[in-house]
Amino acid sequence: MTLHSTARRFVSPDAVARDLDLTISELMASMTLEEKLGQLVGIWVGASANGESVAPLQHEQDDSPIDFDEFARHGLGHLTRVFGTVPVEPAAGRSALLATQRWLRENTRLGIPAIAHEECLTGLAAWKATTFPTPLAWGATFDSGLIEAMGEAIGESMAALGVHQGLAPVLDVIRDTRWGRVEECIAEDPFVVGELGSAYVRGLQSQGVIATLKHFVGYSNSRAGRNLAPVHAGTREIADVLLVPFEMAVLDAHADSVMHSYSEIDGLPVAADPALLTDLLRDRWGFEGTVVADYFGVAFLQQLHRVARDLGDAARQALTAGVDIELPTGNAYLEPLAEQVRRGDVELSLVDRAVTRVLMQKARLGLLDMDADAFADNGADDTIDLDPASHRALAATIAEKSVTVLAAGDLLPLAAAESVAVIGPNADRATAMFGCYSFANHVLDQHPDVEMGIEVPTVLDALRSEGVQVSGYSMGCAVDDDDRAGFESAVALASASDVSIIVVGDQAGLFGRGTVGEGCDRDSLELPGVQRQLVEAILDAGNRVVLVVVSGRPYAIEWAAERGAAIVQAFFPGEEGAAAISGVITGRINPSGRLAVSVPRSAGSQPYSYLHPYLGEATDVSNLATTPAFPFGFGLSYTRFDYSEAALNQQVIEADGHFEISFTVTNSGDRSGDEVVQVYAHDMVASVTRPMRQLVAFTRISLEAGQSARVGMRIPTTRIAFSDRSMTRIVEPGEVTLWLGRDSQNEAAALGTVLITGTPHAITIDDNRQVDITVTK
Repeated sequence: MTLHSTARRFVSPDAVARDLDLTISELMASMTLEEKLGQLVGIWVGASANGESVAPLQHEQDDSPIDFDEFARHGLGHLTRVFGTVPVEPAAGRSALLATQRWLRENTRLGIPAIAHEECLTGLAAWKATTFPTPLAWGATFDSGLIEAMGEAIGESMAALGVHQGLAPVLDVIRDTRWGRVEECIAEDPFVVGELGSAYVRGLQSQGVIATLKHFVGYSNSRAGRNLAPVHAGTREIADVLLVPFEMAVLDAHADSVMHSYSEIDGLPVAADPALLTDLLRDRWGFEGTVVADYFGVAFLQQLHRVARDLGDAARQALTAGVDIELPTGNAYLEPLAEQVRRGDVELSLVDRAVTRVLMQKARLGLLDMDADAFADNGADDTIDLDPASHRALAATIAEKSVTVLAAGDLLPLAAAESVAVIGPNADRATAMFGCYSFANHVLDQHPDVEMGIEVPTVLDALRSEGVQVSGYSMGCAVDDDDRAGFESAVALASASDVSIIVVGDQAGLFGRGTVGEGCDRDSLELPGVQRQLVEAILDAGNRVVLVVVSGRPYAIEWAAERGAAIVQAFFPGEEGAAAISGVITGRINPSGRLAVSVPRSAGSQPYSYLHPYLGEATDVSNLATTPAFPFGFGLSYTRFDYSEAALNQQVIEADGHFEISFTVTNSGDRSGDEVVQVYAHDMVASVTRPMRQLVAFTRISLEAGQSARVGMRIPTTRIAFSDRSMTRIVEPGEVTLWLGRDSQNEAAALGTVLITGTPHAITIDDNRQVDITVTK
């Protein structure tokens, strides 16, 4: 078929406002209350194999089907996950979506099409679409250019299908690795999250697809790492850590949608908090897009948080706070909200405020000026390729740059061996490559008779393709049970081989159906099930081991390194991830991944962040050390990088100025490789406690053997800004020490100390947040 994309490249909000204010005002004046509320809700629709649309409204309280024609007769704001609910051929799904849009255009009085949204965290969550690495792998690349290219590729697929909005990226800063949704997060550093998340936004929105920042805010800081548990975070932690990535993505990448978090912070649910959703997001940051509810989040004000007496009260609180659109359904924003307006409990102006935002967004997408012919399906071609070679190649590159070697021992890169045993529950499982928001683990696990739809080699497949002499394969044990029946055969295979490659880790899933993912939290950071015992049994037999961890969170695996095992960490590396893992093991790929999250020694250290003040360090006042087994920023290479001529270009600057540094980095080894340059800073004395180290700049540089590069960086002082005792975000006068780090705990080269003079500088939205980098080879 010819693809008539209904998602258009964005027009700037200012331009749309100038051209359409009058049009939208006239449209609003003609709308009934029911038509206005119709624009503020979604409906969860699916698509059958023959392309006919079906419309089951799915929610936890009532899963009975609702007649689409009746539900949407006054109009509709959103269509929920047409492609991401059940396996549907892409062309059939597009036919269903086009038919639904034509129906809205022709059978509602105003004829306004809906915004179609989908999940897209690791690629479009649709059958047969490319599955990219998970966000923890994005973080390990430290490469914003790659992530922007991935966002662009995902947006390309979505726009081709007529999808307008993607529910990504996740900008939650990792605080506790027991939390199941860690695998959806980018890093434990807010600026890494902000830079890579903003890159994703730019890529996605370059294709005319709205990016949705989530989960605003505090979601990752839940008590004991439990999903949807209460959040107790101080206002300073929220301002200086948790909000930073959202601020960057709103101000610098111009994200057009934000999703509120399920969290209650100090007893107040975010969905009912106007201080966050209106005062900060709109009045301070100038956000002009839409705020959408996390699924059922409005109803949860009544059902979970118990701050609303009924759905109407929940709708009143959410709308007043600034939630514009209820997703995935309209169980609160339709009749319950209408009754609130009729009784005078909710001012109509609040409804008009939200509807205006929705209509402006539809105008930016070009939906308001489309006639029914724009949704025609000429049926010329019944195939749409959502997994083209270019996307697979990009997925491979991201995977290759994310795989991280934590310990090489005397094994890596693997020398030619007569025989290699391949063992472990993740060695020969395709779904082990994916996170919980992949289509395979999010939807297909409930459709076991449906094929994957994309080619996904396993680690075993990839090792054989790499030419490794595999002597045999043994699963040994499952990911998460206590059955050790396979130990004996696994140990026997290992003992008969020169080297054992043991592939362990996670199975992503939802709400207890996996070891990591949404609702799959852990109270231990030991490998799930009896996987550690399997590895130890093979080590006990005197075998040489390469331990490969394919997971969605870091596990406590220092014991393996202490026993001489080589360790390769791959955070759900996507459909091309197995080849990246095998390439790193054999040496075809020089590893360049760096940890964007610390690997703990035990669960007892959680919650943990490398961004801790002095009292978070190991000291004599406690017998418990929080020092991680492998720190943030750590990762080994098969070559060596040395730093020289490191200097501060200025020793004295103003509080609203820049740190200007320069240095030379040299590949001193005998093979090409990538170095991830990391610049850290420490505010020596401040009015509130500050981290002992914080990353203020980073970049990835590729160098041939023996090659050098001269690097210059201009780092804005905003990178060390913090909230003072009056909760004003400032840059404070004083001394700041800077250094180049191999990781957050090991210095590569000192830069020196800069004196910031003058008066404190209060941060505004106009301050520069971006690092200027020049690289000369």
